[in-house]
Amino acid sequence: MHIVVCIKQVPDTTEVKINPQTNTLVREGVSSVINPFDMYAIEEALRIKEKVGGDSKVTALSMGPGQVETALRDAVSMGVDDIVLLSDRAFAGADTLATSYTLACGIKKLGQVDLVLCGKQAIDGDTAQVGPGIAVHLNLPQIAWVKKIVEISSSSAKVQRMMDEGYDVLEVSLPAVFTVVKEINEPRMPSLKGKMRAKKVEMKVLKASDIEADEKKLGLNGSATQVVKIFNPAPRSGGKTFTGEPEVIVDELLEHLKKDNIII
Repeated sequence: MHIVVCIKQVPDTTEVKINPQTNTLVREGVSSVINPFDMYAIEEALRIKEKVGGDSKVTALSMGPGQVETALRDAVSMGVDDIVLLSDRAFAGADTLATSYTLACGIKKLGQVDLVLCGKQAIDGDTAQVGPGIAVHLNLPQIAWVKKIVEISSSSAKVQRMMDEGYDVLEVSLPAVFTVVKEINEPRMPSLKGKMRAKKVEMKVLKASDIEADEKKLGLNGSATQVVKIFNPAPRSGGKTFTGEPEVIVDELLEHLKKDNIII
C-alpha cells in the first residue's frame, strides 16, 4: 500500500511580519517547522503502514523552495520512507487552486498511490482548501475532517468524520484523499535511527517539466485569487470595567450597550 502525505513548511512563530510591498509573509530569519496539522497526517500514515504491513510505504510530498528539505527530512526522522520536493520558480505565488493542482501533478508522477493524507489546514493560511482541491484534480473521492480510521485495506476504508455535534461514519473505495484533524492521534517523536536515516535519504526534486504540468495553471498564472492587501490588525484599545454587585453590574452594562446602540 502506497500512502502519500502532503506537508507544508510554515513559520514557527506567532510574531508574523508582512512585507508591505509584496503582501507576503517575511520568512527570512524566521525558523520553520512542519505545519502542525500535517504532523497528524504523517503519524496516521505511519500507523496505517504498520497495520497493513507487507510492502507498504509512506512518501512525504511538499511544494516550495529548497529550504523545505528540512521539513521533509524531519518527516523521515519520524518514519517516512521517501521524500519528494516540487520546486520551481514557476510554482511561486500559487494560491490554493494552483497549489492543489501542482501537488496533484506531483502525485501522479509517483505511480500507484492508494491513499493521500493531508492535515485539515495550514496554520499560515487556514483555508482548508488544498486537500479537497487535490482530490478534485485527481478525480478521487475525498473525506475531510477525519477523526478516526476505523477500518482500512488496500481497496477500501471506513472512517469517522468529525462534525459540530458527534461524527459521521463513512465508507469509501480507495484510492481516496483524506484530511485529518488533531483528534485522530498523537504524533510520535523522531527516533535516533530515524534522525540518522534522515541525513542520508535521497530527496527527489521535481520541476514543472518533470510533472508534466500545464504552466498556465501554475503559480500566479494559475491562481484564481490574488492578495490585494495584507496587514496586521491594529491593537484594540479602550474598554470599560464594571465593578460592584452582580445585579448592579448587569444594569450598568445594559445601559452602556444601549447608549452605544449595540442593543436596542
